[in-house]
Formats: sequence, C-alpha cells, structure tokens
Amino acid sequence: MKPLPQPLAGVFFDLDGTLVDSARDMHDALVALCRERGIATPAFEAVRETVSRGARAVLRCAVGNDEATVEAVLPRFLELYVATGMVNTRAFAGIDELLEALEARGVRWGVVSNKATGLVTLALAKLGYDRRAAAVVGGDTLPQRKPDPAPVRHACTLAGVPAAQCVYVGDDPRDVLAGRAAGLYTVAAAWGYLDGADPRDWQPDAISTTPGQLAALLDPA
Repeated sequence: MKPLPQPLAGVFFDLDGTLVDSARDMHDALVALCRERGIATPAFEAVRETVSRGARAVLRCAVGNDEATVEAVLPRFLELYVATGMVNTRAFAGIDELLEALEARGVRWGVVSNKATGLVTLALAKLGYDRRAAAVVGGDTLPQRKPDPAPVRHACTLAGVPAAQCVYVGDDPRDVLAGRAAGLYTVAAAWGYLDGADPRDWQPDAISTTPGQLAALLDPA
C-alpha cells in the first residue's frame, strides 16, 4: 500500500455518502415531487445508492433518463430538498470523533463536493461543521467539477496546505480520480453509497470500511 503522506497536513472529504448520510432527506424530497407530479415513488433503497452521483441521478430514479425532463424538474426538486430542513441528515457514525482527532493534531480538513455550495453550507451548518472546516468547495465554486482535479486543488489552496501532504476521501470513482489527479493520497469510503460498485476497481491508495478505520489509517501511531 502506498505510504501515507507525512507529515499529514490536510484531509478533504466528499459530502454525501462520505461525511454525511443525507439519503433520507433526498428521498423525502423525491417523494414530495412524485406526489406533485402524480408519478410512482422509487423505493428508498434504490434512491440511496444514487445519492453520491447528485440530484440529477436521484431524479432519474423517478422520471427516467430524458435529460430535458430531468433539467425541467431539477429546480423544484432542490426547493423541496431545502424544504426538508435536512432534518434527517446525519454525520456517519465515527465522523465526529475522526474530525476531533484531526483537529487535535492540527490537521486541516474540508469538504469538496459536486453539490451546490449553498446546499453544502446548509448541511455543514446543521451539523455544526461550517465554522470548523478549513475549506468548503461546492460544485458551483469553480467552472470545473469532479472528476476534474481543480476543485480539490482549490480546497488545498483555501486551507493553506500542500496537496502532496493531503488525503482526499470519497465514495465515488470521481472522488478517487479527482484526488489522484490533484496529487493527493486517495481513500475510498466503503461505508458510503457506492451504487453497487467495488471500490477496489477505482484503484484508490487505500480503502476504509468505517470512519474509525480511516481514523486509524490517518494516525497509525
């Protein structure tokens, strides 16, 4: 296994399916949209697996693959998502302890997501993470989105840490591609949604099955 960067300066996370479990609120918004449109609502389990791929992927579960339809209903879906108040969004078990351990060591951490920055900020604020994160990069922060490495590099710049001494963690192949291309050590979050994929196929530098296992990887001493 590739050695972890030493000294470790920063750790950056994807949001949905990595730092937080937001699937229930996304499904609730989809339920409300389907009721408005009089169409069948997909099962939660099917929707949950798509959440890491974004709102459009969630919508395709209900309205199909016609992109014009997806784009037409996207604004209303996002309104309904905000209206949930993100009441069911939670940090995955072990994330609080992981972040506290990083902060205690002086390791900067942040979020790089393809989700709109305003929605990322809302989720982080709900969990009390917004003022603790050294960098928050959303899908509309830059012209580029993951798997382009630019958002990950931008997060390193915002946090004031060199990419070569940082780790990027995510539960989607785009996360590994973006982190690797940006020059970071990459970790696949196997506790995430995955959408039926085997994270070994993404060729990350490491795979963690729980946030606790990730914490041990990041602090082997």
